[in-house]
Amino acid sequence: MLLNFKAQGAHLVKGSFNDYGSLVEAVKLVDVVICAISGVHIRSHQILLQLKLVDAIKEAGNRFLPSEFGTDPARMENAMEPGRVTFDDKMVVRKAIEKAGIPFTYISANCFAGYFLGGLCQPAKQLIPSTDSVVLLGDGNQKAIYVSEDDIATYTIKTIDDPRTLNKTLYLRPPQNILSQREVVEIWEKLIGKELNKSSISKEEFLAIMKEQDYAEQVGLTHYYHVCYEGCLVNFEIGAEGEEATKLYPEIKYTNVEEFLKRYI
Repeated sequence: MLLNFKAQGAHLVKGSFNDYGSLVEAVKLVDVVICAISGVHIRSHQILLQLKLVDAIKEAGNRFLPSEFGTDPARMENAMEPGRVTFDDKMVVRKAIEKAGIPFTYISANCFAGYFLGGLCQPAKQLIPSTDSVVLLGDGNQKAIYVSEDDIATYTIKTIDDPRTLNKTLYLRPPQNILSQREVVEIWEKLIGKELNKSSISKEEFLAIMKEQDYAEQVGLTHYYHVCYEGCLVNFEIGAEGEEATKLYPEIKYTNVEEFLKRYI
């Protein structure tokens, strides 16, 4: 990925979390710092490493977009254990940013399409949609928001010198992509010309299965629960603290769910 950036003209600079001086020197060479460090426990959970970046940016005076890109952690104070650790750690970073007086933008990108749509919104499933069957979470009617990874990147870059997103949260809510699992499945069935066999799993069954998994899996499944059973992405209105991406940048043609699913045909 880095070599691909370089081939497109990006200038790569070195910095290490193990060498604070190198971090300071690196961030002094840019105007805006965007961090995409992993917060996924099944790979590596490194959110709090950003506190070193906060200290470095405080010296350099940059605008900072920390590693968020999912559910807004400020709205997850009642999240379940063990999944709440992700939101708690992100709030620790937010508080450090704001205490230091660092200009920021937080990106709430909701569901990455590659993870959710590829599995027809089923956790721990293959990342290519089934042409045979699907398990609905509850009744499958809870709405969520799906955004392609390329679109997340595009909207993120648009914010970096936009005064309208300074010290605010940018919510990515493409109107055509606010859909229930059933609606996603219906789009897929239309594309393949076939109805899938459907079963369902209640929230009680889901939680029971979740408790049998290891810690890392439980963290991820907790997030699925809040999204797919409780509707945590759509159960609030955006207030004065935030902006909505498609309204700020109507010139961007985002990828809708049907267009995204066509790649699997």
